[in-house]
Parts: sequence; C-alpha cells; structure tokens
Amino acid sequence: MKRVGAHVSIAGGVENAPLHAKSIGAKAFAMFTKNQRQWKAPKLPALSIDAFMNNCIEGGFKPEHILPHDSYLINLGSPDPDKLRNAREAFIDEMQRVESLGLILLNFHPGSHLNSIDEEGCLKLIAESINMALNATTSVTAVIENTAGQGTNLGYRFEQLASLVEWVEDKTRVGVCLDTCHLFASGYDLQTNDAIESTFKEFDRIVGMKYLKGMHLNDALRPLGSRLDRHASIGKGTIGMEAFSYIMAHPACEEIPLILETPDSDQWSSEISLLYSL
Repeated sequence: MKRVGAHVSIAGGVENAPLHAKSIGAKAFAMFTKNQRQWKAPKLPALSIDAFMNNCIEGGFKPEHILPHDSYLINLGSPDPDKLRNAREAFIDEMQRVESLGLILLNFHPGSHLNSIDEEGCLKLIAESINMALNATTSVTAVIENTAGQGTNLGYRFEQLASLVEWVEDKTRVGVCLDTCHLFASGYDLQTNDAIESTFKEFDRIVGMKYLKGMHLNDALRPLGSRLDRHASIGKGTIGMEAFSYIMAHPACEEIPLILETPDSDQWSSEISLLYSL
C-alpha cells in the first residue's frame, strides 16, 4: 500500500512525532531527531526512546515508513577542512541518533561546493563522508535527497545522484529520496502523465529505481526549471495533479514513505485524504 504522511513536529520530545502523525491520518512520517538549526544536542533519553518506539507500534508505523531528516547545517561536501570535519562528526551523530531510535533511514541534502571546489571533487567528498558515517554505524541507510539546484547545491541532476551511489561502498545502505518540487525546479517535467513517466524512466536508467527509498510530495510555486525551492500545497502549484496521481499508482512507490512538506500543516490531513483518493 501507499504510505502517505508528513514531516511532523518533535515539540515536547521525539516520542510525540508518531502521535502527531497518527492524528492527521498518516501512514508514514518524517521528523528531525533534534533542533535542525543546531550543531549539537544532548543524547536522546532512554525514556524518550522507549516512548517513541511504543508510540510507533501503537500507531502502526514500521521503521521503513519513517524518514528522519538531518540538520540543515551539515554540508558533507564542504571545501573547508574544519567545516567538513564538523559536518562529518555531526552527520555521524545524526546517524547514531536514528539508530538509537530503532530506525533504518536518514534523509539528507548532499552538499554544496560553495564555488571553492569543482563539482566532481565536491561529490567525492560527499561520498567519502557517507562512507565514514556508514562505517561508524551498522543499520541505517543514507538516503540522499535530490535538490532544486539553488546556489551551489549539488544533487539536482540524476547523474550527480548516480555518482554518489556509485562511490558509496556499501550499496545496501544507500538510497534516494525524490522531492517533487525539487525535481520540477531543477528542470524535470512532471506536469503531464507522459512527462512524469519519462522522468521516472530517466531516473531508473541513470540511478536505478531500486534505490528509491522515499519521496517528498510537494507542489511548486515557481515554474519548471526555476532552480528555486518554493513548495506549494498539493494541486495548488505549477506541477498540478497528474504527477501525484501517477505517483499514487506507481508500484515503485509502494511501502516507502511519501512525505508532505507542504506549507500549510493545517491542511495535511486533507492533503493525505486527497492523495489517497487518487
């Protein structure tokens, strides 16, 4: 079945995330494991971990349907050695926090070259960073999110994602999360059934559909190829409904987290119902 949910709050503790997800009718969810704007955080208390796991069981959420996201501060391709070291330490900590919760996926943005290193050099730093984090953990899969191509961010072309997957040593613990708004902003057309089918086939040819571990379902405020990451509510942006109908019918999207990051959280319950109606 399709597992639609949203990126929910952890206010009051991570144990509240599955409760928030259940309250909106979600069958999957995403969350941060700490404040996403801070480098460090205390270790998760044992009581919070136990409560989180119990609430997931009661809510019917399995580890493969939960897609935690790392801190926005982390740049795994930083050309600055000190900043790269800090980013790698923070990413390993994020992976370990996910592992302590009994989860198996960590979603992250690849990194940025900051106009200080060439694209290939930056991608190799990112892949090296991923390998270090996988070696420091045992069970979490690193799920690379495609980007909108803003600024110097990498990961906005399938070829870049494919390079990262190629250079990750343990292919069983790497995957991709496709964000529909980011796809559209970076130039992949999704506006018609034929267009999104062509985009999915291109992803399968270049990266491989077997690496698809989750999706972010967002409409886009800006037109195709804008390179601007501006989300809109489902059916109220420039992508339109055909793309979401296609995703809800596609067999590759079975049993993976399909996560809303649309701007109006009060509408998530309605948007989840809308997607299931497709």
